[in-house]
Formats: sequence, structure tokens, C-alpha cells
Amino acid sequence: MELDAAGRAVRLSNPDKVYFPAKGYTKRDVAEYFLAVGPGILRALRNRPTTLQRFVDGVEGEFFYQKRAPKNLPDWIPTAEIAFPSGRTAHEICPTEVAAVLWAANLGTLTFHPWPVRADDTDHPDELRIDLDPQPGTDYADAVAAAHELRSVLEDHGLRGWPKTSGGRGIHVFVPIEARWTFTEVRRATIAAGRALERRMPDRVTTAWWKEERGERIFVDFNQTARDRTIASAYSVRPRPHAPVSAPLSWDEIDDVEPRDFDIRTMSARYAERGDVHADMEGEAFRLDALLELADRDEKDRGLGDMPYPPEYPKMPGEPKRVQPSRARHDEDEGTGDAGA
Repeated sequence: MELDAAGRAVRLSNPDKVYFPAKGYTKRDVAEYFLAVGPGILRALRNRPTTLQRFVDGVEGEFFYQKRAPKNLPDWIPTAEIAFPSGRTAHEICPTEVAAVLWAANLGTLTFHPWPVRADDTDHPDELRIDLDPQPGTDYADAVAAAHELRSVLEDHGLRGWPKTSGGRGIHVFVPIEARWTFTEVRRATIAAGRALERRMPDRVTTAWWKEERGERIFVDFNQTARDRTIASAYSVRPRPHAPVSAPLSWDEIDDVEPRDFDIRTMSARYAERGDVHADMEGEAFRLDALLELADRDEKDRGLGDMPYPPEYPKMPGEPKRVQPSRARHDEDEGTGDAGA
């Protein structure tokens, strides 16, 4: 079958293929959902290098991440070259129209992972993204409490954030910024914001990279701002049995909703009624000076420098050892014992 996306016909093969057995939702249902929220998801993806998370056999099958543009990419879908931490490069698709979203949906794409950059400058993010990740023993309500306090932290530093559900138990807060800082600087600003939030809510929020140190708290996942780390876009479908979506929210409603409220059916209806509640993000671009000054003070006055990168990243200047604290203590104890002997 073919779907019309703003005048461009997009072919959908095997439209009756079931993607969500628990709900009976098909590939066609998913594609029609993306069409229903088209302007909203395009706002989230427009001109951004985007990794596709593909589920060719539905959510109960295997999936993979498509980082490089497929060889059969239509000539009307542009790409941009991005550089990975390893130094290797690749061309990723950069959607500029809703038809590109439907084309990817035909490949089994449920979740879109856009880089926080635009095609014309892939080294300078134009979004600061903060992932509030509930740890075991915490839930969405804990993430909401942290999000409200994070909103205050951001406002104290001249920034405004837009919240959305992760599609699971967490909350993402996006801040549009001027594209003038590097990935390293944006990550440093995120760490500073996370540490400020942690100081305000020490029993409920943590920036501890090592899981053994997090406890039952909300983890501010600062490494989601590292180069080549991405967060599911607004309106992406998440691979869970009930077909939830990452739902853009207004600040005054995050207390009164649950992530399960938003799936491909309910979000289509919500969008028809309210449109894209994050549409005004496009007209903003904030500066990170205040957060970077806070990072400087953290380092100078509190001795708080950089945090560990994920294990697959090359060692970064000023980065502490990537050694699990309990392992480091064990190694130190063994070393002390050897010296004494």
C-alpha cells in the first residue's frame, strides 16, 4: 500500500505484519501513527543525523541500530557525515520531511535516535539533553520530583527545559542551546546541572556513574550527552508490549499523568486535539555560560572534576580512572598487603 505524506507517496510493504502482538498493532498502525504526529516528530528530527532502531519482526523479535544510511536510501532523503569517538565516520539520514519518517517505519523503525546536532554543524550540539533515569526502588513519581527541582536549577542558570516521558519510567528534559559549544563542554554543563540537582536532593538524586553507588535514587545520566550517545526522540515508539511513545509534556501536567497513558492510539488523539506541545522549542536558543561557570566553581571550590566516560570511549583528558570503586578498593587492599609482605 502507499501512504501520502504531504504530497509524497511512501510505499508500505506487508502493512498487516503484526508488530505488537499483545495489542494486535500492525506496521500500518505504526506508520499511520507517525503520520498523525508528523509535524511533531519532524520537529524533533529535522536536519538531525538520526540512528534508526529497527524491529523488522516486531517488538518480540530481534532489533538492531542502523547508524549508517541504508544503501537503498531514496535520493530525496539527505544525509550528514558524523564522527564517532573512535575517529571513524559515517553518513546518517537527516529527515527533512514526514515522508522520511514513514520510509524508515517501513524498514521496521520504531524508535528514532537523533543526534543533538544539525546537519550543517555536527560538532556543536544545539540541544542539552538531561536523562533522569529511575534506579531500582524508584519510579516515575520520583523522576517527576527530580524534574521539578531540575527545572528550578535550569531557571537559576538562565535556561528553560522542556520535559517528556522516556516511554518507560524516566523523564527527559531538553534545553535548546546555541550551537557554539563542543560535545565535551555540553557534557560538562550537564554534569554541573546534575551535581547542583544532587546537592538539592541528596537522598533522591545521584550523579554516581557506578551502579553500586547509586542506591534507590534517580540517576542523572550525564553520559547521554557524550558524542554518539543519543536519546529517543519525542513521539518515538518504544519497544514494549503496549506500544508506548515518548510523550512531550507541559510542566503543569507531569504530576497528573503516567507514562502508560501515552501509546500510538492515545497520542494520535492527543496530538489531534493539542498539537505539538513542544513546538515553541524551535524559537529558543539558550547559552551555557552560567552552567559552565558552575562547573568551574565545582572543580575549584569542591574538587569536583570530570566523570568517567563509557568504557568504549577513548580516554579523555582529565577523566578519572574507569575503575569500579569496590574493585579499586580491592586492588588497593591487595597492593597494601603485597607491600607489607
